[in-house]
Amino acid sequence: MKDILRTGWHSPMVAGQMILWAFIVGLSLITALFLRFTSLETSSLPPITFCINAIALLSAGFVSGKRSRKKGWYYGGLQGIIYTLFIWLIAFLAFDTSMRVDPLVFGIFAFGIGALGGIFGVNTSR
Repeated sequence: MKDILRTGWHSPMVAGQMILWAFIVGLSLITALFLRFTSLETSSLPPITFCINAIALLSAGFVSGKRSRKKGWYYGGLQGIIYTLFIWLIAFLAFDTSMRVDPLVFGIFAFGIGALGGIFGVNTSR
């Protein structure tokens, strides 16, 4: 619990969230540019967004696992849970969507991908 309460950039949770949102914004911008300036169809957006989310969660789990130096699956999985809660909150407040099974499945996969990144991160920090 002491590691979670570390403040600033040294905290695995803060660093992971910053990396996660940087990847989401950056890769989404690149995707928008490809949609605008190439012949990329909007029908191919669901797999692209899945890949963007997976890359962002894997890298956030990696960074938080590397910073924590222990329990990488825990810190990486927390990145996935926090990200899922933010997405649920945005979907509820901005689009007034009701709760479905899809966000629960997304949360499970987000936890798993983040945990996998955390495991890789811990093993590279040794």
